[in-house]
Amino acid sequence: MKVFKYLQIKPGLTKTQEPETFECFALEKGKVYTIVGKTGSGKTQLIEDIESLANGSGLTKRTILLDNEIPSDTLRYAPHNQLVSHLSQNMHFILDMLVKDFIELHARCRGVSNCSGQVEKILYHANILCGEKIRATEKLTNLSGGQSRALMIADIAVNSSTPIILIDEIENAGINKLKAVDMLLDNKKIIIIVTHDPLLALSGDQRVVMSNGGISRIMTRSNYEIEILSLLNKSDKVLSNIRNALRQGRSLRGVSTDDLQVILE
Repeated sequence: MKVFKYLQIKPGLTKTQEPETFECFALEKGKVYTIVGKTGSGKTQLIEDIESLANGSGLTKRTILLDNEIPSDTLRYAPHNQLVSHLSQNMHFILDMLVKDFIELHARCRGVSNCSGQVEKILYHANILCGEKIRATEKLTNLSGGQSRALMIADIAVNSSTPIILIDEIENAGINKLKAVDMLLDNKKIIIIVTHDPLLALSGDQRVVMSNGGISRIMTRSNYEIEILSLLNKSDKVLSNIRNALRQGRSLRGVSTDDLQVILE
């Protein structure tokens, strides 16, 4: 596995073939970066450039560097040198096998010695994220999109040694998005999240703003935005409690008007 300190993005072109105006942007391990912008602004294309370690010859002409060097073709294409784990917004399994068999198979592929011991550990973490419990003996094809995403997040958090994690619109997966980010946080990893959610967008140390297929701004989170993030966290907890009550068929009598005022204010 390639060891590096920084991943760097060198500017390319927008959809209208205008040069991106930022300077070489360095992403550090142990930090969270978010990508925001309107639908069609180029967010997904940016993470595809990162995932493929683009060498300047692709659609956007961006170049991805590792410690100021263009990655070799061996590093870009060899499966055993994989640097990126990508969780897409649409995730469903097509393998007709049991959850426990899949986890053990995945562990063996990664060279984990105690494969059977990983099942309980990964399911424990996955079930923290999703509402409906995932069982070791059910088939992968029976899992919902949210359960599938939760399982893969837990698998990456427990087993994966890949230093770059790309997450595409985690807020649409029906799982606990903040716990998922906390679970993945690691000083040896770069976490990049594509999102439309203000709470997630402000959870990043820096955020990349996309427009017209290009990076229009790179913003560092301010102290004022950290204060706003704190308020959004409170509101999210209230909404989460209401959502869970509705899903479980419980009355909302337990939700106080003081809690609702947090949202209304």
